[in-house]
Order: sequence, then C-alpha cells, then structure tokens
Amino acid sequence: MMETYLRVTFSSEGAKPSAVADRLRSCGFLPTQGNYDFVYDWQGPATRDQILDLSDELTRQLRGLRVLVEVETV
Repeated sequence: MMETYLRVTFSSEGAKPSAVADRLRSCGFLPTQGNYDFVYDWQGPATRDQILDLSDELTRQLRGLRVLVEVETV
C-alpha cells in the first residue's frame, strides 16, 4: 500500500488553513493527525509518473496561496 503524506506550513500573509484544506481535498488528500497534515491513499502501488502528476496538481491547486508543502510518498 502506498501513501503520499503532506506537511503544510502556513503564512500569516497567505490563505486561510480551511481554504488550503479545501483545495487539498479536491486533489484527493484527507486531513490526518500526527507527523503529517494530509494523506493521499493510492489504493495500491503508484508509478513515479503518477506521483509526479499528483505533485504537479498540488502545485497548480496551491499556487498563490503562500503555503509551503513537504511531500513524502512511502
């Protein structure tokens, strides 16, 4: 089972955390607790190209919101 985890760093000059969460949910991420803020469940193995496509979509969805995202896929 593969999952992609996100850590999000917010800026006081950026979008509200709830707006960021809405954008991430539209990409298939779910809020979680613990070391990471959001998780994407691949429902099985994912290819490198699929992971890059998801990362590209994250960039598109979060552009202009002034947040930093750390991505880890395991």
